[in-house]
Amino acid sequence: MNQPTQLRPRKDGLYLIIIGVLSVAVPVLVAILLFIPQTGKLGDLDVSFLPHLNAVLNTATAVALVVGWMLIRNRSLSYGQRTSYHRTAMMAAFVLSSIFLVCYVIYHFQAPPTRFGDLNHNGIVEEAEKLAVGGIRYLYLFLLLTHIVLAAVVVPFVLLALYFAFTGQFARHTRTTRYTFPIWLYVAVTGVVVYLMISPYYA
Repeated sequence: MNQPTQLRPRKDGLYLIIIGVLSVAVPVLVAILLFIPQTGKLGDLDVSFLPHLNAVLNTATAVALVVGWMLIRNRSLSYGQRTSYHRTAMMAAFVLSSIFLVCYVIYHFQAPPTRFGDLNHNGIVEEAEKLAVGGIRYLYLFLLLTHIVLAAVVVPFVLLALYFAFTGQFARHTRTTRYTFPIWLYVAVTGVVVYLMISPYYA
């Protein structure tokens, strides 16, 4: 019983470095795709379906998160059942989010950016178009900005929560998920809302 505890600090150091590298690499990659578009690098690959798939993935992620949260608090189940079902739901959320990230990277690597309010699909939101969409554009930009920022912020916390769970550090896992869960859920839900708001402007 003592051996895992004795080895844990060394393992923690290694995995925390990996988590740190991933936590920096993912937001940097997303930032590059957002500010330096790489349109057309994959030839004639049609990625027009990916925003719709991403909305489905975000919806499924949100559902998995809520189900996982409900399961761990369901006192009608035994502790073993609760933790087992909770682990399955949260791993499903992690896998779905990971697939979303891959699809997001591919789409923004290949497709031109879509701008909210760009009615004529010329890549520029002109003054007349801004007036046409009105104040809803500011709501969209707020949701988009908070979605992107919190998506970057939540990456290390999700990885830490998973690591603490799989290494049996449940007290640290619980402390981490108090903040991770609401942020992760917000990111998933706003991802769907942002998609619904901008979907009329896809070319």
